[in-house]
Amino acid sequence: MEIALDNIRQAEGILDNLTELKEIIENKINLDNPAAGEKRQNLTGNKIMRICLLVGLAQSDKRNMEEVEAIQLSKSSIRIPSSFFTHMNLRSLFSSLLKLRYNEFGIDWKESPVVSRIIAAEMYRGRDFLLKDNNLDNYMFATGFTKNASNGLPSLDLAIGSYGDDIEAKINISSTEISNTQILVAGATGSGKTNLLAVLINQFRSLSVETPYPVNFLLFDYKGEFSDPANNSWLNKFDVDRTALLDPIKKPLPVNPFKDFSGRPINEIVLYSTEMANALCAIDRATISSKMSNRLSEAIIDSYKQTKGAPISFSMMLNKYQEKMDKAGLEDSVTSVLKQLDRSNLFDSKDSINLIEDCYIIKMDSFPKDGPIAKAIVYFIISKLNNIYENLEQQAKDDKNVQIRHFTIIDEAHYMLDFDNRPLRNLIAVGRNKGLSIILATQNMESFKSKHFDFYANAQYPLIMKQQTINDQVLKDLFGVSGKDLQDLRTAVAGLQKGEIIIKDNIAAILGLGKSWKKALVTHLI
Repeated sequence: MEIALDNIRQAEGILDNLTELKEIIENKINLDNPAAGEKRQNLTGNKIMRICLLVGLAQSDKRNMEEVEAIQLSKSSIRIPSSFFTHMNLRSLFSSLLKLRYNEFGIDWKESPVVSRIIAAEMYRGRDFLLKDNNLDNYMFATGFTKNASNGLPSLDLAIGSYGDDIEAKINISSTEISNTQILVAGATGSGKTNLLAVLINQFRSLSVETPYPVNFLLFDYKGEFSDPANNSWLNKFDVDRTALLDPIKKPLPVNPFKDFSGRPINEIVLYSTEMANALCAIDRATISSKMSNRLSEAIIDSYKQTKGAPISFSMMLNKYQEKMDKAGLEDSVTSVLKQLDRSNLFDSKDSINLIEDCYIIKMDSFPKDGPIAKAIVYFIISKLNNIYENLEQQAKDDKNVQIRHFTIIDEAHYMLDFDNRPLRNLIAVGRNKGLSIILATQNMESFKSKHFDFYANAQYPLIMKQQTINDQVLKDLFGVSGKDLQDLRTAVAGLQKGEIIIKDNIAAILGLGKSWKKALVTHLI
């Protein structure tokens, strides 16, 4: 009988209970005085649990089912991701050892709660063994568990589903042969777009978190699905927990989004002020005169003069703007949007996190999707990411792969593509040699091309799901098809069902052999 390893719940508080062992191992594999630029290795939750499980199952002592039954499973139903068991092709080994150790008890291996408790019991058995005597040192020596045990760049060949002939559908985002790694997702409501985003995140996280080069992400959660407590199990599939969630309604986002110009020439502030003024005007969608735009730009410059180049605030911008108005107390479109941003208290006055050194999900469903607050959050966070990436060293490379540091994921991205969003364009340009990738998800594939920017040209992987309307010109641009090939593709897109996607076949497109696209069924993850 096959063991059910796809719906396993964690034991309540198990990661806390493994902290002591985790810290001991980390202290052993990291140098006391690391060299400049040396990256400290930290064990992920999955890795410390896997070590304990393997060590526990290696012990041949008699099992006690009363101890197993006493284990409390996660009250919030936190799951162990299926990738935990498939990592390094260990699933069959886990199954064999579990059956061997519990052979005498007649276990129903299809019962997930029973299997979950057994797995937790084996993790605790492994922990207790490693904390005794010199067992940990002996284990690390015997297994070659050293600091350099996994030093290479991960190959990020994302398995997102399967083709009709049962061949695995993959997209590679780390190969040195790929010019860029931007991903476009277009899918109407009910097409399975949210599940596809989850599959993409799950894949690049599961393939990287246990290497020295983890791929982190920042997700703008417009619909609030990833932030919903009812979906806590989703977070576990990305090797994160609820500490990754940022809710600007409850607490200001822990970054100051404005650029620091301390010690920089005034002309840089002038250029920045013009860009910022144009963005604030576009965010509000109001009719704003050139006089108002110029006044806003001057207010931004004066705010920086007041702080001597240090980051400013919306409140300062508002005060400086009002000082420049012809009559005190008057309101216009600019004061309206600045007051909304000031009252909303969206951002902190200083940085207490680095947006790319961990994973974050920004809860956006409390704001109208096309309103100024939601647009300002995305715009200014993207602007902040620009500042961070400008100061990063270039990505690491080896013979086969390049380092991918971070994904920025914008669901409902069409709200950020209908104006001249310079930070978003800059982020794509800056990120190419810094290890940045971006996923833009919209409802309609037409949204990716506007008078401001052509995102098609910067997308290695367009992933097309069920569409409400089909634009032939877009299909031509994305897949390079015409004539009968275009009609075949149009028919395929029109017939897409929930969870199905059209993927560009880059090899076929380059060689001119066969169709330049394939249809695949996305893995059902959430």
